[in-house]
Amino acid sequence: MKSFTEIRPEEITDNVFKLLDQDWMLVTAGNPGDYNTMTASWGHMGILWNLPVAIAYIRPQRHTFGFANRYDDYTLSFFTEAYRDALNFCGSRSGRDTEKARETGLTPVETRRGNVTFREARLVLECRKIYQDDLKKENFLVPEVARKNYPRDDFHRFFMGHILHVWLK
Repeated sequence: MKSFTEIRPEEITDNVFKLLDQDWMLVTAGNPGDYNTMTASWGHMGILWNLPVAIAYIRPQRHTFGFANRYDDYTLSFFTEAYRDALNFCGSRSGRDTEKARETGLTPVETRRGNVTFREARLVLECRKIYQDDLKKENFLVPEVARKNYPRDDFHRFFMGHILHVWLK
């Protein structure tokens, strides 16, 4: 992580709404020999239980889902607009069928904890899972939200992670 500077979570100056909704991110779980990544634009960042946390949502049919379940950590990697094509690719192709890093030109790098992020990222959050659960149809107070976003009842699992490290380029 030579080209990155480590900062504290409270030093992140990005607008979280822009980061997630417009910039998007790669959610990556696994180690350098066994990982997968996917593009996401839903998530949360904040404070819970007196800890800085980030929440990633993954549908059960996504290849990354199995990796997020198996491994204790995950990374959230944010990029400049120059990498929009790579993010589109990683969001529309499955890691079951393609090697996303090779296809997009992204360079996997290993964190000190043995997780994977990408050299081209501009901001990286490394998280240790501390809680997970599945969204449940019966808990939607506005049923239209569930119908619109889950016509196949393939509800996301959310992975809440304690943000252990933040790297900024």
